[in-house]
Amino acid sequence: MKILIKEIMTVLPDQRKKFAVHECNVYIEDDIIKSVIETEKKKDTRAPFSDKTADKVINGKNKLLLPGLINAHTHIYMNFMRCCGDDLAFNDWLFKRIYPIEDKMTDTDAYWGTQLGLLEMIESGTTGFIDMNLNMDPCGEAIRKAGLRGIISRGLVGEGPEDEGAIRRIKETMEAREKYLENDLIEVCMGPHASYSCEEKLQHYIADLAMEYNMKVNVHLSESRKEVEDCKNKYGVSPIALAERTGLFANRTIAAHCVHIDDADLDILAKNKVTVATNPVSNMKLGNGVAPVPKMLKKRINVALGTDGAASNNTLNMFHELSVVTLIHKGVNEEAQCVSAKEGLFMMTMAGAKAMGKEYEIGSVEDGKKADLIILNTDTASFMPRNDYISALAYSCNGSEVETVIVNGRIIMENREVLTLDKERIFFENEKIMNRIIKK
Repeated sequence: MKILIKEIMTVLPDQRKKFAVHECNVYIEDDIIKSVIETEKKKDTRAPFSDKTADKVINGKNKLLLPGLINAHTHIYMNFMRCCGDDLAFNDWLFKRIYPIEDKMTDTDAYWGTQLGLLEMIESGTTGFIDMNLNMDPCGEAIRKAGLRGIISRGLVGEGPEDEGAIRRIKETMEAREKYLENDLIEVCMGPHASYSCEEKLQHYIADLAMEYNMKVNVHLSESRKEVEDCKNKYGVSPIALAERTGLFANRTIAAHCVHIDDADLDILAKNKVTVATNPVSNMKLGNGVAPVPKMLKKRINVALGTDGAASNNTLNMFHELSVVTLIHKGVNEEAQCVSAKEGLFMMTMAGAKAMGKEYEIGSVEDGKKADLIILNTDTASFMPRNDYISALAYSCNGSEVETVIVNGRIIMENREVLTLDKERIFFENEKIMNRIIKK
Protein backbone atom coordinates (compact mmCIF):
# COMPACT_ATOMS: atom_id res chain seq x y z
CA MET A 1 0.00 0.00 0.00
CA LYS A 2 1.24 3.49 -0.90
CA ILE A 3 0.42 6.21 1.65
CA LEU A 4 1.19 9.91 1.19
CA ILE A 5 1.03 12.10 4.29
CA LYS A 6 0.87 15.51 2.70
CA GLU A 7 2.21 18.84 3.98
CA ILE A 8 2.44 17.83 7.63
CA MET A 9 4.57 19.31 10.37
CA THR A 10 7.04 16.51 11.13
CA VAL A 11 9.39 15.89 14.04
CA LEU A 12 12.72 15.02 12.41
CA PRO A 13 16.06 14.02 13.96
CA ASP A 14 18.75 16.65 13.44
CA GLN A 15 22.47 15.98 13.06
CA ARG A 16 22.95 15.74 16.83
CA LYS A 17 20.21 13.11 17.06
CA LYS A 18 17.91 15.55 18.81
CA PHE A 19 14.83 16.90 17.04
CA ALA A 20 13.60 19.69 14.79
CA VAL A 21 10.17 20.31 13.23
CA HIS A 22 9.64 20.93 9.50
CA GLU A 23 6.70 20.72 7.12
CA CYS A 24 7.14 17.60 4.99
CA ASN A 25 5.59 15.23 2.54
CA VAL A 26 6.09 11.70 3.84
CA TYR A 27 5.83 8.72 1.49
CA ILE A 28 5.17 5.21 2.80
CA GLU A 29 5.24 2.12 0.66
CA ASP A 30 4.21 -1.15 2.29
CA ASP A 31 6.04 -1.15 5.66
CA ILE A 32 8.81 1.34 4.79
CA ILE A 33 9.17 5.13 4.84
CA LYS A 34 10.29 5.62 1.23
CA SER A 35 11.14 9.30 1.56
CA VAL A 36 10.68 12.37 3.75
CA ILE A 37 10.79 15.59 1.74
CA GLU A 38 10.66 19.04 3.33
CA THR A 39 8.10 21.15 1.46
CA GLU A 40 9.94 24.47 1.94
CA LYS A 41 12.76 23.18 -0.24
CA LYS A 42 12.70 23.41 -3.99
CA LYS A 43 10.48 20.78 -5.60
CA ASP A 44 12.18 17.43 -5.19
CA THR A 45 12.09 14.96 -8.04
CA ARG A 46 12.86 12.14 -5.59
CA ALA A 47 9.16 11.81 -4.68
CA PRO A 48 8.39 8.11 -5.33
CA PHE A 49 4.73 8.73 -6.14
CA SER A 50 2.15 11.52 -6.17
CA ASP A 51 -1.19 12.20 -4.55
CA LYS A 52 -2.75 10.83 -7.76
CA THR A 53 -0.92 7.50 -7.62
CA ALA A 54 -1.02 6.97 -3.85
CA ASP A 55 -3.52 4.43 -2.49
CA LYS A 56 -4.25 6.77 0.42
CA VAL A 57 -3.56 10.48 0.95
CA ILE A 58 -3.64 11.95 4.46
CA ASN A 59 -4.05 15.72 4.68
CA GLY A 60 -1.49 17.07 7.13
CA LYS A 61 -3.06 20.47 7.76
CA ASN A 62 -3.01 21.28 11.50
CA LYS A 63 -1.40 17.91 12.22
CA LEU A 64 1.93 16.79 13.66
CA LEU A 65 3.77 13.61 12.62
CA LEU A 66 5.99 11.78 15.12
CA PRO A 67 7.77 8.45 15.28
CA GLY A 68 5.62 5.98 17.20
CA LEU A 69 6.24 6.07 20.95
CA ILE A 70 8.03 3.18 22.65
CA ASN A 71 7.14 2.02 26.16
CA ALA A 72 10.39 0.46 27.41
CA HIS A 73 8.90 -1.28 30.44
CA THR A 74 5.40 -2.44 31.21
CA HIS A 75 3.19 -5.34 32.30
CA ILE A 76 0.26 -4.99 29.92
CA TYR A 77 -1.88 -7.77 31.36
CA MET A 78 -2.17 -5.78 34.62
CA ASN A 79 -4.61 -3.29 33.11
CA PHE A 80 -7.60 -4.99 34.74
CA MET A 81 -5.88 -4.30 38.10
CA ARG A 82 -5.96 -0.53 37.60
CA CYS A 83 -6.88 1.34 40.80
CA CYS A 84 -7.10 -1.81 42.94
CA GLY A 85 -3.95 -1.40 45.04
CA ASP A 86 -3.30 2.31 45.46
CA ASP A 87 -1.66 4.23 48.32
CA LEU A 88 0.19 1.16 49.59
CA ALA A 89 3.87 0.71 50.42
CA PHE A 90 5.76 -1.22 47.74
CA ASN A 91 6.06 -4.52 49.62
CA ASP A 92 2.42 -4.41 50.76
CA TRP A 93 1.32 -3.53 47.22
CA LEU A 94 3.32 -6.39 45.64
CA PHE A 95 3.08 -9.21 48.15
CA LYS A 96 -0.28 -8.54 49.84
CA ARG A 97 -2.30 -7.11 46.94
CA ILE A 98 -0.91 -7.92 43.49
CA TYR A 99 0.44 -11.45 44.00
CA PRO A 100 -2.90 -12.68 45.49
CA ILE A 101 -4.77 -11.29 42.47
CA GLU A 102 -2.30 -12.92 40.07
CA ASP A 103 -2.78 -16.24 41.86
CA LYS A 104 -6.47 -16.12 40.84
CA MET A 105 -5.78 -14.89 37.29
CA THR A 106 -6.54 -17.23 34.38
CA ASP A 107 -5.14 -17.22 30.84
CA THR A 108 -8.41 -15.65 29.70
CA ASP A 109 -8.04 -12.85 32.25
CA ALA A 110 -4.50 -12.18 31.02
CA TYR A 111 -5.73 -12.09 27.41
CA TRP A 112 -8.43 -9.48 28.06
CA GLY A 113 -6.24 -7.47 30.45
CA THR A 114 -3.58 -7.36 27.74
CA GLN A 115 -6.12 -6.23 25.14
CA LEU A 116 -7.19 -3.39 27.43
CA GLY A 117 -3.56 -2.33 27.83
CA LEU A 118 -2.94 -2.49 24.09
CA LEU A 119 -6.07 -0.42 23.44
CA GLU A 120 -4.87 2.24 25.85
CA MET A 121 -1.41 2.30 24.29
CA ILE A 122 -2.77 2.63 20.74
CA GLU A 123 -5.11 5.45 21.74
CA SER A 124 -2.19 7.39 23.27
CA GLY A 125 0.31 6.80 20.45
CA THR A 126 2.47 3.88 21.57
CA THR A 127 3.55 1.62 18.70
CA GLY A 128 6.25 -0.48 20.40
CA PHE A 129 6.91 -1.80 23.90
CA ILE A 130 8.92 -4.16 26.12
CA ASP A 131 6.73 -6.31 28.37
CA MET A 132 7.00 -8.84 31.18
CA ASN A 133 4.02 -11.13 31.77
CA LEU A 134 2.93 -14.42 33.35
CA ASN A 135 0.93 -15.91 30.47
CA MET A 136 2.89 -15.97 27.22
CA ASP A 137 0.32 -17.56 24.90
CA PRO A 138 -2.70 -15.33 25.64
CA CYS A 139 -0.58 -12.17 25.86
CA GLY A 140 1.20 -12.97 22.59
CA GLU A 141 -2.09 -13.66 20.83
CA ALA A 142 -3.57 -10.37 22.05
CA ILE A 143 -0.51 -8.48 20.77
CA ARG A 144 -0.69 -10.25 17.40
CA LYS A 145 -4.35 -9.26 17.08
CA ALA A 146 -3.71 -5.62 17.97
CA GLY A 147 -0.85 -5.24 15.48
CA LEU A 148 1.66 -3.51 17.76
CA ARG A 149 5.41 -4.13 17.84
CA GLY A 150 6.51 -5.79 21.08
CA ILE A 151 9.25 -7.61 22.93
CA ILE A 152 7.72 -9.96 25.47
CA SER A 153 9.17 -11.95 28.34
CA ARG A 154 7.89 -14.45 30.88
CA GLY A 155 8.75 -13.38 34.43
CA LEU A 156 11.28 -15.98 35.61
CA VAL A 157 11.53 -16.71 39.32
CA GLY A 158 13.10 -19.52 41.35
CA GLU A 159 16.21 -20.79 43.07
CA GLY A 160 18.09 -22.50 40.24
CA PRO A 161 17.88 -24.62 37.08
CA GLU A 162 16.74 -27.63 39.12
CA ASP A 163 13.72 -25.67 40.45
CA GLU A 164 10.57 -27.23 38.96
CA GLY A 165 8.73 -23.90 38.68
CA ALA A 166 11.71 -22.21 37.05
CA ILE A 167 12.04 -25.05 34.52
CA ARG A 168 8.36 -24.69 33.60
CA ARG A 169 8.63 -20.92 33.14
CA ILE A 170 11.78 -21.18 31.03
CA LYS A 171 10.07 -23.86 28.91
CA GLU A 172 7.17 -21.44 28.31
CA THR A 173 9.68 -18.77 27.26
CA MET A 174 11.43 -21.06 24.78
CA GLU A 175 8.15 -22.31 23.32
CA ALA A 176 7.03 -18.71 22.78
CA ARG A 177 10.40 -17.89 21.19
CA GLU A 178 9.88 -20.71 18.70
CA LYS A 179 6.30 -19.66 18.01
CA TYR A 180 7.18 -16.04 17.17
CA LEU A 181 10.60 -16.61 15.59
CA GLU A 182 9.32 -15.64 12.13
CA ASN A 183 6.99 -12.87 13.33
CA ASP A 184 8.14 -9.40 12.25
CA LEU A 185 6.42 -7.64 15.15
CA ILE A 186 6.82 -9.93 18.19
CA GLU A 187 10.12 -10.94 19.76
CA VAL A 188 10.65 -13.04 22.89
CA CYS A 189 13.40 -12.31 25.41
CA MET A 190 14.52 -13.70 28.77
CA GLY A 191 12.81 -12.17 31.82
CA PRO A 192 14.59 -12.85 35.13
CA HIS A 193 12.23 -11.02 37.47
CA ALA A 194 14.45 -9.44 40.14
CA SER A 195 17.22 -10.23 42.60
CA TYR A 196 14.70 -11.03 45.36
CA SER A 197 12.74 -13.52 43.22
CA CYS A 198 15.32 -14.91 40.77
CA GLU A 199 18.28 -16.21 42.76
CA GLU A 200 21.94 -16.19 41.75
CA LYS A 201 22.11 -19.75 40.39
CA LEU A 202 19.04 -19.19 38.24
CA GLN A 203 20.40 -15.88 36.97
CA HIS A 204 23.56 -17.68 35.81
CA TYR A 205 21.49 -20.29 33.99
CA ILE A 206 19.25 -17.67 32.32
CA ALA A 207 22.32 -15.65 31.25
CA ASP A 208 23.83 -18.74 29.60
CA LEU A 209 20.57 -19.44 27.73
CA ALA A 210 20.32 -15.80 26.60
CA MET A 211 23.80 -16.01 25.11
CA GLU A 212 23.23 -19.41 23.51
CA TYR A 213 20.00 -18.35 21.79
CA ASN A 214 20.95 -14.66 21.27
CA MET A 215 18.05 -13.39 23.36
CA LYS A 216 17.77 -10.02 25.07
CA VAL A 217 17.32 -9.83 28.84
CA ASN A 218 14.53 -7.84 30.55
CA VAL A 219 15.00 -7.48 34.33
CA HIS A 220 13.92 -5.34 37.31
CA LEU A 221 16.91 -3.92 39.20
CA SER A 222 17.31 -1.74 42.31
CA GLU A 223 13.69 -0.61 42.38
CA SER A 224 13.41 -0.20 46.18
CA ARG A 225 15.79 0.40 49.09
CA LYS A 226 14.76 -2.91 50.66
CA GLU A 227 15.61 -4.80 47.47
CA VAL A 228 19.12 -3.33 47.49
CA GLU A 229 19.64 -3.93 51.21
CA ASP A 230 18.40 -7.52 51.02
CA CYS A 231 20.60 -8.26 48.01
CA LYS A 232 23.69 -6.87 49.74
CA ASN A 233 22.92 -8.89 52.86
CA LYS A 234 22.42 -12.10 50.87
CA TYR A 235 25.01 -11.81 48.10
CA GLY A 236 27.37 -9.10 49.31
CA VAL A 237 26.71 -6.85 46.31
CA SER A 238 24.00 -4.64 44.84
CA PRO A 239 21.40 -6.09 42.43
CA ILE A 240 23.26 -4.43 39.53
CA ALA A 241 26.62 -5.87 40.58
CA LEU A 242 24.96 -9.27 41.01
CA ALA A 243 23.49 -9.12 37.52
CA GLU A 244 26.94 -8.36 36.11
CA ARG A 245 28.45 -11.23 38.12
CA THR A 246 25.88 -13.73 36.86
CA GLY A 247 26.30 -12.69 33.22
CA LEU A 248 22.88 -11.07 32.71
CA PHE A 249 24.61 -8.08 31.09
CA ALA A 250 26.56 -10.16 28.57
CA ASN A 251 23.86 -9.78 25.91
CA ARG A 252 21.68 -6.73 25.21
CA THR A 253 19.88 -5.98 28.51
CA ILE A 254 17.01 -3.70 29.54
CA ALA A 255 17.13 -2.93 33.27
CA ALA A 256 13.91 -1.46 34.62
CA HIS A 257 13.88 1.15 37.42
CA CYS A 258 17.50 1.46 38.70
CA VAL A 259 16.35 3.92 41.37
CA HIS A 260 18.67 3.19 44.30
CA ILE A 261 22.08 3.02 42.67
CA ASP A 262 25.51 4.43 43.46
CA ASP A 263 28.41 5.55 41.27
CA ALA A 264 29.78 2.00 41.07
CA ASP A 265 26.42 0.79 39.77
CA LEU A 266 26.38 3.58 37.19
CA ASP A 267 29.84 2.55 35.99
CA ILE A 268 28.69 -1.07 35.63
CA LEU A 269 25.63 -0.03 33.60
CA ALA A 270 27.73 2.21 31.33
CA LYS A 271 30.50 -0.36 30.85
CA ASN A 272 28.04 -3.09 29.88
CA LYS A 273 25.94 -0.82 27.62
CA VAL A 274 22.80 -1.65 29.59
CA THR A 275 19.63 0.28 28.69
CA VAL A 276 17.86 1.69 31.75
CA ALA A 277 14.08 1.82 31.45
CA THR A 278 13.11 4.58 33.86
CA ASN A 279 9.54 4.58 35.24
CA PRO A 280 9.16 7.85 37.15
CA VAL A 281 5.41 7.70 37.85
CA SER A 282 5.40 4.13 39.19
CA ASN A 283 8.54 4.76 41.25
CA MET A 284 7.01 7.83 42.88
CA LYS A 285 3.57 6.29 43.40
CA LEU A 286 4.98 3.26 45.23
CA GLY A 287 7.21 5.49 47.35
CA ASN A 288 10.40 4.10 45.84
CA GLY A 289 11.98 7.45 45.00
CA VAL A 290 13.44 9.05 41.88
CA ALA A 291 16.08 7.43 39.66
CA PRO A 292 19.26 9.50 39.04
CA VAL A 293 18.49 9.96 35.35
CA PRO A 294 20.67 13.08 34.88
CA LYS A 295 23.70 11.14 36.17
CA MET A 296 22.86 8.28 33.80
CA LEU A 297 22.70 10.66 30.85
CA LYS A 298 26.07 12.17 31.78
CA LYS A 299 27.51 8.63 31.78
CA ARG A 300 26.05 8.17 28.26
CA ILE A 301 23.82 5.35 29.46
CA ASN A 302 20.91 4.72 27.10
CA VAL A 303 17.88 5.81 29.15
CA ALA A 304 14.50 4.84 27.72
CA LEU A 305 11.09 5.65 29.17
CA GLY A 306 8.50 3.20 30.50
CA THR A 307 5.23 3.31 32.38
CA ASP A 308 5.39 0.03 34.33
CA GLY A 309 2.00 -1.70 34.65
CA ALA A 310 -1.38 -0.06 35.21
CA ALA A 311 -1.51 -1.65 38.67
CA SER A 312 1.21 0.74 39.80
CA ASN A 313 1.09 3.75 37.48
CA ASN A 314 -2.06 3.71 36.79
CA THR A 315 -1.85 4.51 33.08
CA LEU A 316 0.14 3.36 30.04
CA ASN A 317 -0.03 6.87 28.55
CA MET A 318 3.49 7.83 27.48
CA PHE A 319 2.63 11.54 27.24
CA HIS A 320 1.90 11.50 30.96
CA GLU A 321 5.25 9.77 31.55
CA LEU A 322 7.04 12.30 29.32
CA SER A 323 5.59 15.19 31.30
CA VAL A 324 6.71 13.68 34.61
CA VAL A 325 10.23 12.69 33.49
CA THR A 326 10.87 16.20 32.18
CA LEU A 327 9.53 17.86 35.35
CA ILE A 328 10.57 15.72 38.31
CA HIS A 329 14.31 15.98 37.66
CA LYS A 330 14.09 19.76 37.30
CA GLY A 331 12.53 19.94 40.74
CA VAL A 332 14.73 17.36 42.47
CA ASN A 333 17.93 18.87 41.07
CA GLU A 334 16.72 22.48 41.26
CA GLU A 335 17.83 22.99 37.68
CA ALA A 336 15.39 24.15 35.00
CA GLN A 337 17.53 22.80 32.14
CA CYS A 338 17.65 19.28 33.62
CA VAL A 339 16.06 16.65 31.30
CA SER A 340 14.71 18.89 28.55
CA ALA A 341 11.63 18.27 26.42
CA LYS A 342 13.88 17.07 23.57
CA GLU A 343 15.74 14.68 25.89
CA GLY A 344 12.43 13.29 27.13
CA LEU A 345 11.15 12.83 23.59
CA PHE A 346 14.42 11.09 22.68
CA MET A 347 13.90 8.66 25.60
CA MET A 348 10.50 7.51 24.36
CA THR A 349 11.45 7.26 20.68
CA MET A 350 15.10 6.75 19.67
CA ALA A 351 16.33 5.48 23.05
CA GLY A 352 13.34 3.13 23.17
CA ALA A 353 14.20 1.86 19.70
CA LYS A 354 17.76 1.17 20.89
CA ALA A 355 16.36 -0.68 23.91
CA MET A 356 14.45 -2.92 21.49
CA GLY A 357 17.61 -3.45 19.41
CA LYS A 358 15.91 -1.71 16.49
CA GLU A 359 17.57 1.70 16.41
CA TYR A 360 18.23 1.34 12.67
CA GLU A 361 14.63 0.33 11.93
CA ILE A 362 12.33 2.49 14.08
CA GLY A 363 12.38 5.46 16.48
CA SER A 364 12.59 8.36 14.02
CA VAL A 365 10.99 9.64 10.82
CA GLU A 366 13.72 8.90 8.24
CA ASP A 367 14.04 7.43 4.78
CA GLY A 368 14.32 3.65 4.85
CA LYS A 369 12.99 3.11 8.37
CA LYS A 370 9.89 1.12 9.22
CA ALA A 371 6.65 3.08 9.06
CA ASP A 372 5.85 3.16 12.80
CA LEU A 373 4.28 6.62 13.00
CA ILE A 374 1.64 8.62 14.84
CA ILE A 375 -0.30 11.71 13.79
CA LEU A 376 -1.51 14.26 16.33
CA ASN A 377 -4.21 16.89 15.86
CA THR A 378 -2.66 20.27 16.76
CA ASP A 379 -5.92 22.16 16.31
CA THR A 380 -6.52 21.74 20.04
CA ALA A 381 -6.34 23.92 23.14
CA SER A 382 -3.31 21.93 24.38
CA PHE A 383 -1.26 22.98 21.32
CA MET A 384 -2.47 26.57 21.01
CA PRO A 385 -0.72 28.81 20.23
CA ARG A 386 1.75 26.69 18.27
CA ASN A 387 4.88 28.30 19.70
CA ASP A 388 6.95 25.14 20.14
CA TYR A 389 5.65 21.71 19.12
CA ILE A 390 8.19 19.71 21.11
CA SER A 391 7.62 21.72 24.30
CA ALA A 392 3.89 21.14 23.83
CA LEU A 393 4.46 17.37 23.63
CA ALA A 394 6.20 17.40 27.01
CA TYR A 395 4.37 20.07 28.94
CA SER A 396 0.80 20.44 27.64
CA CYS A 397 -0.28 17.39 25.60
CA ASN A 398 -2.21 14.57 27.25
CA GLY A 399 -2.35 11.90 24.50
CA SER A 400 -5.93 12.55 23.41
CA GLU A 401 -4.48 14.54 20.49
CA VAL A 402 -3.34 11.30 18.82
CA GLU A 403 -5.61 10.69 15.81
CA THR A 404 -3.81 8.15 13.65
CA VAL A 405 -1.45 5.28 14.49
CA ILE A 406 0.56 3.38 11.86
CA VAL A 407 2.62 0.28 12.69
CA ASN A 408 4.78 -1.42 10.07
CA GLY A 409 2.92 0.54 7.39
CA ARG A 410 -0.52 -0.61 8.59
CA ILE A 411 -3.03 1.92 9.88
CA ILE A 412 -4.34 0.53 13.17
CA MET A 413 -6.08 3.69 14.41
CA GLU A 414 -7.70 6.33 12.21
CA ASN A 415 -9.68 9.36 13.38
CA ARG A 416 -9.45 7.99 16.95
CA GLU A 417 -11.06 4.68 15.95
CA VAL A 418 -8.96 1.61 16.76
CA LEU A 419 -9.36 -0.71 13.77
CA THR A 420 -7.83 -3.90 15.16
CA LEU A 421 -9.57 -4.29 18.53
CA ASP A 422 -13.19 -4.47 19.74
CA LYS A 423 -13.37 -1.75 22.39
CA GLU A 424 -16.85 -2.60 23.71
CA ARG A 425 -15.98 -6.29 24.14
CA ILE A 426 -12.70 -5.41 25.88
CA PHE A 427 -14.50 -3.16 28.37
CA PHE A 428 -17.16 -5.79 29.02
CA GLU A 429 -14.65 -8.59 29.63
CA ASN A 430 -12.48 -6.50 31.96
CA GLU A 431 -15.50 -5.51 34.05
CA LYS A 432 -16.28 -9.23 34.39
CA ILE A 433 -12.74 -9.96 35.57
CA MET A 434 -12.88 -7.15 38.11
CA ASN A 435 -16.22 -8.35 39.51
CA ARG A 436 -14.95 -11.94 39.81
CA ILE A 437 -11.47 -11.40 41.23
CA ILE A 438 -11.09 -7.94 42.67
CA LYS A 439 -14.47 -7.07 44.17
CA LYS A 440 -14.67 -10.46 45.88
